[in-house]
Amino acid sequence: MRRSTVVRTLWSALAVVIALGWVFPVYWMVNSSLLPTSRLESFIPTFIPFGGSLDNFTAALADGDFYSALGMSVAITLITVFFCLVFAFFAAVAISRFRFRGRKSFIVAVLLVQMLPAEGLFIAQYKMMSSVGLLNSVGGVSIIYIAAVVPFTIWMLRGFVTGIPVDLEEAAMVDGLSRTQAFLRITFPLLAPGLIASGVYAFLQAWNEFTVALVLLPAEASQTLPLWLRGFVQASATRATDWGQVMAASTLVAVPVIIFFLIVQGRLTSGLVSGAVKG
Repeated sequence: MRRSTVVRTLWSALAVVIALGWVFPVYWMVNSSLLPTSRLESFIPTFIPFGGSLDNFTAALADGDFYSALGMSVAITLITVFFCLVFAFFAAVAISRFRFRGRKSFIVAVLLVQMLPAEGLFIAQYKMMSSVGLLNSVGGVSIIYIAAVVPFTIWMLRGFVTGIPVDLEEAAMVDGLSRTQAFLRITFPLLAPGLIASGVYAFLQAWNEFTVALVLLPAEASQTLPLWLRGFVQASATRATDWGQVMAASTLVAVPVIIFFLIVQGRLTSGLVSGAVKG
């Protein structure tokens, strides 16, 4: 009994150390954003920002391009997440619940798309969006993001759909429900954790993506937050890099992701619990 307690304690301590290693870069970013550059360049690190201020955030927010970049990122991310979930949901249900001609070929195609390097598609994507007049637009970038994220989202959701027994729907149909009603009332609620997990993946891909946006949004007036952050760092470098302001700008880009995770975490947990089936 004592030995198992010691082993459990050691594993818990190791987990805490690993968690601190993951959290420390985020903490250091926020900590540095509250300090002036003179203290950041000191040989003695400041781990607790006593006497810090929000001046770096004020300077970052004073950049007029921040709010337009925020609007672009929010619009592109919402469109990408919505359509990815819609397309992936129907595709995952189709390949998991039905047998049709070309099903295996479709699954193989989904896997092969994931193997294509994104860099190899830049020229084709640029020419395609340019030919239809969708450069520097929310729609153009959203289309490319959706096409890039949907395949993996389909594969992720397929695992959740396959994990739900068809017997549940058949039992509901015996009780008088139609196939559609059985799916919507029985299966769909159990897919909530999968939809949330897929939405988190699509959100992160769209919010943090840099290279595709760099190619398809060449105009300074049309840029997402990662592009704005790059421009902010370059502007700072012309007058000696102000690392406090750079860290404040990085924190502003990361804050929506943190808020999103805080909201989704509780819903993901409740979805897993509500999805439990009593025998």
